Amino acid sequence: MRVLVVGGGAREHALCWAIGASPLCDKIFCAPGNAGIAELAECRPAGDSDLDGLLALAQAESIDFVVVGPEAPLVAGLVDHLEAHGIRCFGPTAAAARLEGSKSFTKDFCARHAIPTAAYLRTADIEAAKAHILSQGAPIVVKADGLAAGKGVVVAETVEEALAAVDMMMLDRKFGAAGAELVLEEKLVGEEVSVFALCAGEQVLLLPSAQDHKAVGDGDTGPNTGGMGAYSPAPALTAALEQDVLDRIIRPTLAGMKAEGAPFTGILFAGLMLTEAGPQVIEFNTRFGDPECEVLLRRLTSDLLPALLAARDGVLDQITLRWDARVALGVVLAANGYPDAPQKGTEIKLGVAGADEAIEIFHAGTARRDGALIANGGRVLVVTALGDTVGDAQAAAYRAVDKIDWPGGFCRRDIGWRAVARERG
Repeated sequence: MRVLVVGGGAREHALCWAIGASPLCDKIFCAPGNAGIAELAECRPAGDSDLDGLLALAQAESIDFVVVGPEAPLVAGLVDHLEAHGIRCFGPTAAAARLEGSKSFTKDFCARHAIPTAAYLRTADIEAAKAHILSQGAPIVVKADGLAAGKGVVVAETVEEALAAVDMMMLDRKFGAAGAELVLEEKLVGEEVSVFALCAGEQVLLLPSAQDHKAVGDGDTGPNTGGMGAYSPAPALTAALEQDVLDRIIRPTLAGMKAEGAPFTGILFAGLMLTEAGPQVIEFNTRFGDPECEVLLRRLTSDLLPALLAARDGVLDQITLRWDARVALGVVLAANGYPDAPQKGTEIKLGVAGADEAIEIFHAGTARRDGALIANGGRVLVVTALGDTVGDAQAAAYRAVDKIDWPGGFCRRDIGWRAVARERG
């Protein structure tokens, strides 16, 4: 089988790493890929949102199956486009990907189907947004409606900060058209977890939990990013809570999408807050999270490719996945200046950082220049490690990080801190 993975980040590197190991995979391609992916797959320059270019590539290379990594091409309708030309794809249709593409759609959808989520107001009127903030007070969460690469959310602790966020999104258009409409939410209190489900209509296979770290700085300080690290499993999500999430969030979401004429196939990623009232939806994504995908796939001990094929073909009930009992933890190395103005072009020397069999390094924003590995994006590498405990995996990951020679980058030094604190009592 000839497989094409669409995307060029660490998530796609992990997907190529896992799919390429399948005995079903004869050859793997990636578009556009990166320097790390090029060691596993044949990379092609088609952009991940170039629908016609990706179709031409799939046809020219006789691709049997396409796995779409990022959200933008899903929201743009890449799966619809390729399937219409007879090319099998893993991922939701554009109609189903609205769960990620529009926060306003998702909030209204949750309201229609009694799916627990924060109280909210959605508006495209800047004065209405500011009036709501003044009436509700702070803390309050300000979200751009559309896609903003994980950065279109401000958790405002003061009214002034919230009003400034409205101006930044609606007047300054920092996130372009994504900020033309806003969602204003109550701030939920609790611990965040990520729940992933492999879905085919109303068939569902829960994957292990994970916990992401969105803020740029240690102690969850500073602006939100696309994610600075993750670990799996997340001990905060007990078996009882996981069943509650399945019954009150995942299954009603799948049933609701089917009822509304947009049945969901692919990965449904529920970002949840574990509140005193139970799990509540912060957001839905319609693909593997990044960097959660990297730690999830480090723990997968069975073949990923048949599971993705089964989801696409609607026979997911025939699949069982097996997982390593150990913890996987990933640390993101980002370019100096990230998330606002990452510095590109600096050289990275990996040395022996990945020599330990417990370590796997996935490339995000990397390229080759005259044979040297250089930074070519905001998030640049994800160093993953396995360990018997979160503390063990954390220590192993940071030992590897410290072997990388890259003055042009930085990382958080506390990935997994909540779980490590639990382990220490």
